[in-house]
Amino acid sequence: MAGDPATAFVEAPSRRVALSFFPIFILALPFIEIAAFIVVGGKIGVLWTIGLVVLSSVVGVLLLRRQGFGAINRIRNDVEAGRNPSRELAHGAMIMLAALLLLIPGFVSDIIGLLLFIPPFRDLVSKFLTRRITVMSSFSASFGGFATRKGGDKTIDLDAEDFSRGPDKKSPWQIGSDKS
Repeated sequence: MAGDPATAFVEAPSRRVALSFFPIFILALPFIEIAAFIVVGGKIGVLWTIGLVVLSSVVGVLLLRRQGFGAINRIRNDVEAGRNPSRELAHGAMIMLAALLLLIPGFVSDIIGLLLFIPPFRDLVSKFLTRRITVMSSFSASFGGFATRKGGDKTIDLDAEDFSRGPDKKSPWQIGSDKS
């Protein structure tokens, strides 16, 4: 019984285990990068290692420019056509993350960044995250691509004597204050 509330508590910890390694990975990443620098520097030399780091930063900037503008255009086209741009927004965020990872000196972050520039890999990451994250969206094709509240828009028509900007002497916030 997947809908049984008792099984929800059994299934939830297994999902948390996959994401609980993420903070540990982030804390260990500098040490992993240092180890990768030592290994690569020992194999190809210090100057070539520094050259690869600089080259990866340049590639990151170029890829961000090319794919970033492409993502912005796809988002704009989706919104203009009245389609939900959530996929393209997620891809745009991952492209920015990929470029940031390429700008950060390190080989492990460069590999992750390069993988994030590949659209099928971004789709896999997006599917992985959407199974674990709930996104509330109010997108609709009704008005320029964005929804308006249905039934929630109530107009209250006030006369001039019904509205004032001054303090209300009967307000519970004013009772007992020194301003009265």
